[in-house]
Amino acid sequence: MSDTAAPDVLVLRKGTHGIPIEQYADAIRDRLPDHTVALARTPAEERDAIRDATFVTGMTLEADLLDAAENLSVFACAYAGTGHLPLEKLEERGVAVTNASGVHGPNIGEHVLGSILHFTRRFHVGARRQRRREWRHYRARELQGSTVTIVGLGAIGRAVCDRLEPFGVETIGVRYTPEKGGPTDEVIGFEGAAFDDALARTDYLVLACPLTETTRGLLDHEAFVTIDPDAVLVNVARGPVVETDALVEALRSNWIRGASLDVTDPEPLPEEHPLWTFENVQITPHNAGHTPQYYDRLADIVAENVTRIDDDGADADLENQVLP
Repeated sequence: MSDTAAPDVLVLRKGTHGIPIEQYADAIRDRLPDHTVALARTPAEERDAIRDATFVTGMTLEADLLDAAENLSVFACAYAGTGHLPLEKLEERGVAVTNASGVHGPNIGEHVLGSILHFTRRFHVGARRQRRREWRHYRARELQGSTVTIVGLGAIGRAVCDRLEPFGVETIGVRYTPEKGGPTDEVIGFEGAAFDDALARTDYLVLACPLTETTRGLLDHEAFVTIDPDAVLVNVARGPVVETDALVEALRSNWIRGASLDVTDPEPLPEEHPLWTFENVQITPHNAGHTPQYYDRLADIVAENVTRIDDDGADADLENQVLP
């Protein structure tokens, strides 16, 4: 056992977005001035500190590190996705798991809006002519009156809807449970004629869904044949939601107007991949999630849950709880 008392919150050493993990620990301390917050900065410090820790937060939790945790009751994952965690072991141990859902809403919402406007006003054409020092007019478009389909109505999908609201567009939302409704003008499910009909009348298709058995390969050859050829794809979800070969075929065949890809399959995209060569493809290196506010928003979630545990103990209803 460790000779020192366990901290109220233990922060593991892995950071993200190139931002020092110390900023995350400091942000939690600012919100919980009456609690002890420790940062384990080396593998040895992690193994030692996690033995007695009850509340741990970090980007990941390896199975061997979990084995060393004797009193863990809550793991606050600092990513929105939790598929990389040893979830079965955590469930067997009765550890509550929370995630970072909602942290990315504002920044990814802005990324999507920027991508849509990029293709609406055809900034890529202007940039190309600027590089050539060529003063020659080109045709642009208006976003107003367009139809935007948003696949996934979680925190990111809702943030996209909020930012589109002033632009006078029609929105279609796609979710597993369409009967729950949503912030879009119309809500449909993933399967059947309704989804195909949405593809056929979509000007901008935004993928903001998790990667599941349902969404893997959602945009395949048949989907690209169905989609309006004037449509633009914006993918901020996961690369495998789109069948890459089908996307390349669609671009080569002019089945879509263009694509903005923050994620790809494979990822990173190999240097020799043909997607790099299309002038109507915008590629960013899984960068939509970057925000200088990341740790502050994470710390808000952690501080809220620590407070709830202080008030209600083991029966506390935790924000963003995904397990059990």
